[in-house]
Amino acid sequence: MTASRSLPILFFCCCLVAPDSGSAQQSAVAGKPIILAPHRAVYDLTLEKASGNTLAGVQGRLVYELLGSACSGYTQNMRFVTRSTSNEGEVSISDQRSSTWEDNAGSQFRFTSSQYRDQELAEQSAGTARRDGPEGDIIVELTRPEQKQVVIGGKALFPVQHSIALIAAARRKETLFTADFYDGAENGQRSYLTTAAIGRQLPAGFNKGLPRIANAERLDAVAAWPVSLSYFEHAPENKDAVPAYEMSFVFFDNGVTRRLYIDNGEYTMRGTLTELTFLQAETCSKG
Repeated sequence: MTASRSLPILFFCCCLVAPDSGSAQQSAVAGKPIILAPHRAVYDLTLEKASGNTLAGVQGRLVYELLGSACSGYTQNMRFVTRSTSNEGEVSISDQRSSTWEDNAGSQFRFTSSQYRDQELAEQSAGTARRDGPEGDIIVELTRPEQKQVVIGGKALFPVQHSIALIAAARRKETLFTADFYDGAENGQRSYLTTAAIGRQLPAGFNKGLPRIANAERLDAVAAWPVSLSYFEHAPENKDAVPAYEMSFVFFDNGVTRRLYIDNGEYTMRGTLTELTFLQAETCSKG
């Protein structure tokens, strides 16, 4: 992931109930439903280190929200604001805003994304995507920045699909999970190869050793895994390249993320969960 690309939403993705029993997602769970909590999470971000000698400091805040259900689909909203100060004292503010919707079957996807720099709109993208059959390519119809059709191959997964598959792999005690990923970033015209290194399940009560915040006690009895996730650009010459973007985090079985670490190539940041609100889950009516 390049510095201009919107922050991926993969590690914040969550769903309310597992997909229907006939879906590929459910089969990956091996019979145990993945039931994740809709929630709103706020992370305060601080600079860990910067490459070169161009930045004196970076501060930021990330807000993530999930709404929806297996019946209506999943809506994810994210805002990521950073305030950077150069060694010369110049201040720059970056404000990324994104919203996506994904159906339960992983066949339909909508996205909008805006990038503001110093309160002026710099980039904007929007479009819809559909999967051409259960194992087919993704057909993207872009409306911004221009009307254009793009085909994303490689059986790329949408964010909720990817999140379910990642947790399913962790439950199976797999240590490596690799898949193509599409979230509408890069003006909706590119997918990324993702590789997740999954650590051993953390001991029960691990969350009790983290800073206490309101509502976080609900995580005390929830399974969790340390995950390190890397994004690679698709190109033959990049076969042995370093990741374009990396992040690591503790991923709880109900979809909440803590101990966030982001590396965008120019600088690294640590994110601390400071607010957590569990939202009301929608219920599907019978029939």
